[in-house]
Amino acid sequence: MPMIMAGGSGMPSARAVHYLSWGTVGIFFNYYIFKKYKGWWARNTYILSAALDAGVAFMGVLLYFSLQSYDIYGPSWWGKDTDDHCELANCPTAPGIEVEGCPVF
Repeated sequence: MPMIMAGGSGMPSARAVHYLSWGTVGIFFNYYIFKKYKGWWARNTYILSAALDAGVAFMGVLLYFSLQSYDIYGPSWWGKDTDDHCELANCPTAPGIEVEGCPVF
């Protein structure tokens, strides 16, 4: 199990929802499909994996040239913000440092 989790450290930074979706697809395809349709799974596992990887790469290039090269960065919605919305998260935690509005430890 540690080797499986260590594989994620070589990937670009990702949020927990990315690992959840990768795990969901992986478990569904490699457990449910493998048990029900072994022949189909054996023929198409590699093809599905390559198609999913190629689809991500293709969409990245397509979105760059169709949107971002024209200074269109998409809608501003709640899920796009990378802040955790916790005002205390920016407070220092080292003892003896005092910042206005932050608790002192």
